[in-house]
Amino acid sequence: MNIQQAFKSIGTLSKNTGIDVYVVGGFVRDQLLERDFKKDLDVVVLGSGLEFAKQFAAQFSAENGRLIEFSDFDTARYVFLETTNSIAENGEQEKQYRTLLEVEFAGARKEAYRSDSRKPTVVPATLEEDLSRRDFTVNAMAQQILPDGTLGDIVDPYDGKKDLKERLLRTPLDPGETFSEDPLRMMRAARFSAQLIFEIEQKTYLAMKKYAPRLSIVSAERIQEELMKLLATPKPSIGLWALYKSELFDQFMPEIADLSGVEEVKGYTHKDNLSHTFAVVDNIAEQSEKPLLRFAGLLHDIAKPDTKKFVKGRGWTFDMHEHVGKKMVHQIGKRLKMSTRDIRYIAKLVRWHLQPIALMDDGVTDTPVRRLIVNLKDDLADLLILCRADITTGNQKKKVHRLKNYDYLEVRIAEVLEKDKLREFQSPVRGEEIMELCGLKPGPTIGKIKKELERAILDGEVENDHDAVKVYFEKIRDTYLAEAEAWEFLST
Repeated sequence: MNIQQAFKSIGTLSKNTGIDVYVVGGFVRDQLLERDFKKDLDVVVLGSGLEFAKQFAAQFSAENGRLIEFSDFDTARYVFLETTNSIAENGEQEKQYRTLLEVEFAGARKEAYRSDSRKPTVVPATLEEDLSRRDFTVNAMAQQILPDGTLGDIVDPYDGKKDLKERLLRTPLDPGETFSEDPLRMMRAARFSAQLIFEIEQKTYLAMKKYAPRLSIVSAERIQEELMKLLATPKPSIGLWALYKSELFDQFMPEIADLSGVEEVKGYTHKDNLSHTFAVVDNIAEQSEKPLLRFAGLLHDIAKPDTKKFVKGRGWTFDMHEHVGKKMVHQIGKRLKMSTRDIRYIAKLVRWHLQPIALMDDGVTDTPVRRLIVNLKDDLADLLILCRADITTGNQKKKVHRLKNYDYLEVRIAEVLEKDKLREFQSPVRGEEIMELCGLKPGPTIGKIKKELERAILDGEVENDHDAVKVYFEKIRDTYLAEAEAWEFLST
């Protein structure tokens, strides 16, 4: 199923039911901009969107897709799926699904939000009234889906085509009314400015600043989702600056604004950490499409304001900001209702983002390289992207030198990986063998012995080989057993 086939099916159903149906929003906008369109369509039904969607879904088997209903909003989403068969780990055949296209059907409607509510009240409306509730004029255009699957003339009551030509983001109605109804639209303004490289109209921008506190009624999950969409744009800093200047950041991540500013003491200044941070995010965007990695770039120096000190003889310092930053990532992540897995990923990169620099200062010896590999594991490549992106100096000679250092570090990492077999590192003398050799049950002593064996390997004292590690184990065993016996005696 592709978009044209979907239009054909919708057009046929529209003819059979006598109900007019329009494609709206992003599809119309992107066709006019000659941009590749993503695989989701917004369709407005001049009737019940839910009932039309049910009839649309009835044309297809369960293998073709799924219908997801939102009856409170007279809306439903049909997801076209591609089904493939694969062999599971247990040897049995299992089905896997890939989304081909999503079509959301909604009855033409108006939405209104109470001052203290996150959920809108929905009432039926005309097509023009439905378009008026859209976020921006460039998304407030529609085309009727005709019986043969072709599209009719563009319906453009709010001059969206004109704003497209001027590359301008403007709300169909008064921006205060638009943003008051759904405050998340203010974040969407920042996101679209980065996604489309459009300017936010001055009146619209001023309304964003005025109504920024209203973002407090929006759930953390929706804010997080919109922020991730912004970070996924080609040049996120455009939208990040919009969030900062409109004071929207203050509503959900005030720590960002604290990065701004430069202090001077006795002629010593430090760089503006906000400008640096946004530049780092852009640098990451040039190397990786991962929004979470870009988020790590946004937070990598988040603790600098809390750790900033002027030290005589050193100038401005931010000692331990990577450790404090790790703790702050957990606080921010929980506030935005991020998953534990995502929080740990970002926190790990923030905690370790200075280590490669320190490692290179020490001469890139095997021991710190081993520790870097073991601690970062599969996230090491992402850490190195962050570290490279962290070079925002305007001094090209210094920049080239630092990048060459990272090239050398990557060579050393590959060498140590090959030599020490650290890809899935743990002591070759495992916990079960230690228990058997010591005659102990699982407990703290076994963990301590295993940790000491791994330390010796990482520090290069023992080769990462079973026989060599076992010899080392024999040397330290009695010490740990004596310690375990002493603790047992004291506890009784």
